[in-house]
Amino acid sequence: MNRRCAALMALAAVLLCAMAPAPAQDYPVRTVRLIVPNAPGGGTDVLARLFAQHLQDAWKQSVIVEYKPGGGMIVGTDYVAKSAPDGYTIAMVATAHVINPSLHSKLPFDTLKDLSGVILNSGSHLVILATNSLPASGLADVIALAKKEPGKLSYASAGVGSSMHLTGELLKTMAGIDIVHVPYKGAGPAYLDVISGRVALMVNPLFASLSYIKSGKLKAIAVASPQRAATAPDVPLVADVLPGFDVRSVNGMVVPSATPRGVVHRINESVRALLKRPDFLARLGELGLEPIGSTPEEFDAYIRAEIAKWAKVVKSSGAKAD
Repeated sequence: MNRRCAALMALAAVLLCAMAPAPAQDYPVRTVRLIVPNAPGGGTDVLARLFAQHLQDAWKQSVIVEYKPGGGMIVGTDYVAKSAPDGYTIAMVATAHVINPSLHSKLPFDTLKDLSGVILNSGSHLVILATNSLPASGLADVIALAKKEPGKLSYASAGVGSSMHLTGELLKTMAGIDIVHVPYKGAGPAYLDVISGRVALMVNPLFASLSYIKSGKLKAIAVASPQRAATAPDVPLVADVLPGFDVRSVNGMVVPSATPRGVVHRINESVRALLKRPDFLARLGELGLEPIGSTPEEFDAYIRAEIAKWAKVVKSSGAKAD
């Protein structure tokens, strides 16, 4: 009987060891999934596939991209929030991650409690554009015009609740002006109406707007980021006129909050290593992205601060999810 009990205990110990997660330094030991909460073809998809390719080479394990679109990134993010907290299911998130808690009356997950930041990996600039017929050469001129005739100027964005829309609303709040939001379903039609002068202003990613700026079809008024863009160094900042203005279109990775911190840091270190490689940086540049890199703790702090910032903007604008 004693021998039988000893054998059973030994078997149980073997099974427990087999079931126990591998130490962080050994991560990953099996396939890792990057969840894209958007449909294939968008910027988040391209970035996810770029990370998957390079992380697979670095880890010597399969890294696959899966799509779970819907709800403005909510469906895919919820899937990750409810997945096993082992580091093998990672969500690719963008600026909507910090706007959604305010834009939607109820989310199926708690952004701060159910998810942890891994890394803020990259970002791109947003730019305020103007039609050529607008008698303004800079942001101070735009603000002066808006104050002279409240409600006359309008600005286009790619949709209600987008970071572009809310950049305009933050501008209105900080500058104390009244300009009218004109939402479009995509940037293409918006560009045409601003070029023609039917709409005075537009907020959109700088990378997508550079061809219009360089060809002279639109005027670049100001960049919304806290630093000037390397691709358009002559375009001034909104913060030059409105100190503290800081809006970036960002990309990051999050995992379930119960994921072991050692695993979180292991993923972070691997991604930060990529962000130092010239070949990877060159590819980011082709996508219109600039590397950021952060610790997990810095990304968590960023998420908390951005949620609080956008909550005020969403409330003052009255924006609701489509």
